[in-house]
Amino acid sequence: MSVDTMSGGDLRNAMVDRLAADHQAKNLVLRPEVEAAMRTVPRELFTPGLPLEEAYANTAVITKRLPSGESLSSVSAPFLVAEMLGQAADALGGLAGRSVLEIGSGGYNASLLRELVGPAGSVTTVDIDSDVTDRASKCLAAAGYHDVTVICADAEHPVVPGRGYDLIIVTVGAWDVPPAWRDQLTDSGVLIVPLRTFGMTRSWTLRRDGNRMVSHSHRQCGFVSMQGDGASEVRYVDIADGVHLRLDEGQWIDPAATEGLLALPRAEAWAGVALPPRTMLSDLDLWLAARLREEFVVLSAQSEAIEAGTVAPSWQYGAPATLRDGTFAYRSALAWTGKLFDLGSYAHGPQAEAAAGRMVEHVRAWLKAGSPAPVLNVLPAHTPDGDLPDGTVLDKRHSRLVLTFTPDEKGNAE
Repeated sequence: MSVDTMSGGDLRNAMVDRLAADHQAKNLVLRPEVEAAMRTVPRELFTPGLPLEEAYANTAVITKRLPSGESLSSVSAPFLVAEMLGQAADALGGLAGRSVLEIGSGGYNASLLRELVGPAGSVTTVDIDSDVTDRASKCLAAAGYHDVTVICADAEHPVVPGRGYDLIIVTVGAWDVPPAWRDQLTDSGVLIVPLRTFGMTRSWTLRRDGNRMVSHSHRQCGFVSMQGDGASEVRYVDIADGVHLRLDEGQWIDPAATEGLLALPRAEAWAGVALPPRTMLSDLDLWLAARLREEFVVLSAQSEAIEAGTVAPSWQYGAPATLRDGTFAYRSALAWTGKLFDLGSYAHGPQAEAAAGRMVEHVRAWLKAGSPAPVLNVLPAHTPDGDLPDGTVLDKRHSRLVLTFTPDEKGNAE
């Protein structure tokens, strides 16, 4: 049967089959109840106007843009939806009967949550944009989900004062964790949030522990940015055609200091290792950010710049990089030998060899420590230094984040 002749149900089942294979490739498990929900909800009703095959493609569907072209709202990619729902169900031991608040309304995720919480649970979805909530309400009604509560409000603040939720799941990119999110959780509640740190976003599963929250899992992800009182702008500096640096956490760089950098000779350094494909390189990138924070930036590049050989980053949408004293270095594309790969760094500038070597030394330190995974602690902004756990501290508007890394079997985490 060709794609053109497949029904919505056929395409939906084919999509979920691909998601199950994708989970397996990532060493994850697609939970049975999440799989059942995704085989039930007709995604095409939340992407009206799109051809069926596009509705079931494994990509995000942009539903609102600014005149500049910047995305304001979307229906998230199915693989990311499945992973985040899995994070939530794993953390709570299932979602049946749970009270859920979704921040960021597209309708599709809310309908999946409604399937997962069942008759005894509840789902409230909130968005700051009335166009988005109106669209979500219409799509939910068309799909038969009349018992999802849709609210137009700025979720930086309490949505329903005095109401507690077992799960708050954020489906927009956040820069901070406002007190309202922690305070609206039940005592054992869980927050799933795509949180931006050092210019890189991860979907963190955070469990409440008194006035702090501690992560229990994370996934690499990307979302449209938060609007309203919780917004925080990312700055970009172009360093070549189709190549720019992403600046966050109050960073500032004089654009003149980057002129012509990539035209300088390139130095490179390699870790000299042979690693399997399932190595969690997104964990390595956070390790590098924590160790190199004073000079850390994020490199992103358009396909044309990569094809032209201007840069060769580890990931075109966000490779860890450094800029220090006129020298620029970044984690390079992998060097494959058969089914194994080596890790390296490219650098340009007067201290290129030293900069490339310094990044690779931090790569080797991560490997020597057993490729530890990051753990995120979120504490109130007024928390004294002495009450913080050991780790890399990142101060936000409402909170103090502390990034630590779990030790290997020999206890060698740094």
